[in-house]
Amino acid sequence: MVVVELPRWRPSRPSRPALGRWARALVPYGAAALVLLGLRQSLVAEAVDLQVYDLVSWLRPWPTPLPAPVSLIGIGELDIAAYGWPIDDRLLCQAIGRLSEEGAVAIGLDLYRDKGVGPQQECLRQEARTNPRFVSIFNAAEAIQPIPGTPAGRRAFNDLVVDSDGVVRRDLVHVSGQDAATVALPLRLVQIARGLPWIPQAVEDGRLPGYWLHPFSGGYDRIDAAGYQQMLPFRAPGSLPIWSLSELLNGSTPPAGIRGRIVLIGSTAPSLRDLFPVPQSRFRLGASQYQMPGVEVHGHRVLALLDRLDHGDRGIRVLPGWAELLLLPIGLLIGLLLGEGRGSLRRSLVAVLLTLLAFWGLGFALLLLGRIWIGTTLPLAGLALAAVAGWLRRGSASHEQRQQIEKLLGQSTSPAVARQLWEQRDTLLADGRFEGRQLPATVIFTDLRNFTTVSEGLTPSALLAWINRGMACCVPAITRRNGMVNKFTGDGMMAVFGAPLSAGPDQDARDALASLLEIRAGMEALNHQLALEGAPAMRMRLGVHSGMVLAGSMGSSERLEYAIMGDAVNCASRIEGLEKDRHEGLCRILVSGHTFALLYPEGRQDDGLHWQCWGDFQVKGRQEPLEIWELREGDSTSQPPLAAAAQG
Repeated sequence: MVVVELPRWRPSRPSRPALGRWARALVPYGAAALVLLGLRQSLVAEAVDLQVYDLVSWLRPWPTPLPAPVSLIGIGELDIAAYGWPIDDRLLCQAIGRLSEEGAVAIGLDLYRDKGVGPQQECLRQEARTNPRFVSIFNAAEAIQPIPGTPAGRRAFNDLVVDSDGVVRRDLVHVSGQDAATVALPLRLVQIARGLPWIPQAVEDGRLPGYWLHPFSGGYDRIDAAGYQQMLPFRAPGSLPIWSLSELLNGSTPPAGIRGRIVLIGSTAPSLRDLFPVPQSRFRLGASQYQMPGVEVHGHRVLALLDRLDHGDRGIRVLPGWAELLLLPIGLLIGLLLGEGRGSLRRSLVAVLLTLLAFWGLGFALLLLGRIWIGTTLPLAGLALAAVAGWLRRGSASHEQRQQIEKLLGQSTSPAVARQLWEQRDTLLADGRFEGRQLPATVIFTDLRNFTTVSEGLTPSALLAWINRGMACCVPAITRRNGMVNKFTGDGMMAVFGAPLSAGPDQDARDALASLLEIRAGMEALNHQLALEGAPAMRMRLGVHSGMVLAGSMGSSERLEYAIMGDAVNCASRIEGLEKDRHEGLCRILVSGHTFALLYPEGRQDDGLHWQCWGDFQVKGRQEPLEIWELREGDSTSQPPLAAAAQG
């Protein structure tokens, strides 16, 4: 026997020239990444974005409301010369008493008085204990206490959020999870002035919504966004009416400037150094930069809260955190595409400059005209650096490398396209396939009544347009409340709330009902328009049931579908088809007892809706009967919560 020794197999390694080419290609991008990282770590990009924010604020001062519902009593240099500093408690007690007599609805003392001043301290402490309109401040950061004896419901913290450059741009509206005494000064003043004790809880529940900040809001980069913070929409500096303490004590203040207003008392004297730079004053020309007294800053905070309550003004909008984080990758991608483009270097340079100018102008215009603040410096820096890296890589590539690339691309186009499509398909199958799960959900089935009769009188195109107008009433009402239209069934559809994401079975049921109310209102408006056009009326049956469903991707690699199946789906379909001739009005809405129990867990129906119980029904394929409720088209003129949600 002859033994032949075979050579040992060794994996092939890239040649050194190939490694060198890869290294040279990656060096420009590595350098660009380091520069971008340094730019971010140094917070230079944040500083530039904040300067742009201040510039826009200077160019576009916010309008001043007339009359202003907030007045200020400032302790200026003349007051200090007349009364000394710190101001005696006796004088502050007199000032608060006079404001109360003249009809101020809330009084905030923006001075610390945890330790009294002067021999007559009891008067001020008595005001703090007994005056229902008087608010005493404390400082949470520096542990300064309010006036001794102040009830918890009239205490407030006056801490201000100051950016790293010393400018006040943000407003800490509220901090959740605190005791009854830990409420921001503006929130407490409005709470007392308007008699609205529920305001702090409304902020936490979302009933007083706002564009709350996150660590990457606008031009900020990793700020401390604890609590409910927003960009403070300052009015023009000096827009709030202000009188001195001497004028108040001498009776020189006009009664109309006090009566029915929120009044803040605080220091305005420059020597006391309770002054802060604000965005509107950063670009003002003068011997020294204008700075706003702290008491005036609090006045603008109160105005912002009142504007939200009275006019729905949520302030300056910021993008969600995920959207802000996407801006940098998008900028890098655009820069990569422009830098690596096949066009000439001159064309690429012009395209990059125009893109930078367009995106910066868009960000500037959004803030100036739309009050939407996005951070543009870091994404645009990433775009420019990625483009420069692409230019350097293209410039350093040898003629041999370009020939090799052209040779590889020129061999066969079809296999390359097929391979790219297959790679995308694999990614979809890996990340896009939903695993089968059992979920609690609320399922809706709809169907049009007398569809066959209507279809006989319309052409196919007219019939399809007629159906689509009905679907246009249904689909937005469902999707805007986190529902999903799973499939269309000819003249109907199936929708689900709770899959693949759920807000909780009770909330899913409420969202489903709110969507049904909107669908019913939309159908009424649609039928009015159809009648004017002489088109057939549209009547719809809707069946709703809540229960467990099996949800997940179904199909093959050629076609995947997110499937919803199970007893809850079958029951909703059966409920929709119950006693089809028993149909009054345009929309018949039948709800199972399971869904009804989720809507009214305690059995109380206090939302103004009209329900009629049909009793128990045996549906096909189910041994246990279902209790059926019909949501009637009542004629109540009240505005129940669910009906209001349907309009939303």
